[in-house]
Amino acid sequence: MADDVRRGLMALLPPVVGATEIAGRDDIVLYDVRWYLDGRSGYDAYLDGHIAGAIWVNLDEHLSAHGAPGLGRHPLPSAESFAASLGSLGISPDDPVVAYDDLNGTAAGRMVWMLRVLGHDAALLDGGLGSWTGAVETAPNVRAPCDCPVRAWPDGAFVDIDQAAGAGADPETVLIDARGGDRYRGETEPVDPRPGHIPGAVNVPMTDNLGPDGRFANPQALRARYESEGVEDAGAANNAVVYCGSGVSACMDALAMEHAGLGRPRVYIGSWSQWSHTDRPAETA
Repeated sequence: MADDVRRGLMALLPPVVGATEIAGRDDIVLYDVRWYLDGRSGYDAYLDGHIAGAIWVNLDEHLSAHGAPGLGRHPLPSAESFAASLGSLGISPDDPVVAYDDLNGTAAGRMVWMLRVLGHDAALLDGGLGSWTGAVETAPNVRAPCDCPVRAWPDGAFVDIDQAAGAGADPETVLIDARGGDRYRGETEPVDPRPGHIPGAVNVPMTDNLGPDGRFANPQALRARYESEGVEDAGAANNAVVYCGSGVSACMDALAMEHAGLGRPRVYIGSWSQWSHTDRPAETA
């Protein structure tokens, strides 16, 4: 069967997949998106051992823009820049992508979310590297570069700082802070200029979406968790906005909501790293 026909007969990937679900899918391309807040080298970790065939992605270079601190630590790249990055990684529009890390999706989720909002077939590996029982290797992998067309970021996929402020003040919108409770409450702030959270935000730590094995809770449990905070339809009704420290791990939270059948929320990419560089008010209650 021709490859293009074969791909057409395969179902699109859900936002989160287990290792067994992609077994035998030789059309899927694996990407390793290891990155660490403490400055450790994700590439060194990749060279220490990765899923056989996986290609390393540099979160700072491929999935982020660079600019003034007031834009946040990981601004969204332009559509043109992201297309160039995808091409350099050998990702064509027809390539189904599964990405993983070793932090339960807190870094790889950014890549998956960026691809999915563009309509690209992509999923996060549930449980990350720790869930993989297949072959691993240490030699780096590359794919031949390709021409990847520029696809504009869709309206409504994310919000800017003014819209984030409006979401916190809007009783019809749930503004979700996905960081840990200690950072939300302002008890600690390891990287950003000041502690606290955006006024009106509720705290739904992304780590609580996971079980002890690092895999996502079942969709029903996830749905109940977000519905208890007032999320009814994160997608069509646009009643949820999620943010984190720098717009990276919030993408994993967005995938969790989509995985739960609640649609895709908007993401505030600048997140606390942008907000904390301004004189806008902060809450610590």
